[in-house]
Amino acid sequence: ITILCETKMHLRAHEPFFMTYKAFIGVGSNLGVPAENCENAIRLLKATAEIEVVAQSCLYETEPVGKTDQNWFVNAVVAIRTSLTAEVLLDTVLTIEKNLGRERREKWGPRIIDLDLLAYENYVTSSIDLTLPHPEMTKRRFVLLPFSEFAGDYLHPVENKTIYDLLQELPQTPQVKKISR
Repeated sequence: ITILCETKMHLRAHEPFFMTYKAFIGVGSNLGVPAENCENAIRLLKATAEIEVVAQSCLYETEPVGKTDQNWFVNAVVAIRTSLTAEVLLDTVLTIEKNLGRERREKWGPRIIDLDLLAYENYVTSSIDLTLPHPEMTKRRFVLLPFSEFAGDYLHPVENKTIYDLLQELPQTPQVKKISR
């Protein structure tokens, strides 16, 4: 018996071969010029050698959640391919936050930038530093609405529901308004 296999992979000589993983990152800001802060964070993600941004949602203006006496946020979600482990990816996004001036002062308080690792493949973990999928994402319209633009069929590995189905279960408030295409 002869078995023929054909691989549709094209590698250039200068490109290393490495495994890549799909992940989703939430982006948000409500200090300074929030839309610019979000775009700057996405630019820094794109400039990271081990990260390829493969999809980006529109920007949304969103009513604050938790601590409501603050400016509205601008939020987006990006899909990436990366060779980084989930833990190293988390460290990378925390470094980007720090480089953009993020200071962690109060839970749900105002922030110059917020990058949340929402999901990493179908990886499920809970540790002191990292919980995946993000434990609050299923309750947040400002995450699920932009996420649904390009990955509405992503199956949440804990809830066993698609992003689109999770979004349909949420109330219309707090408000989330699209501000860019």
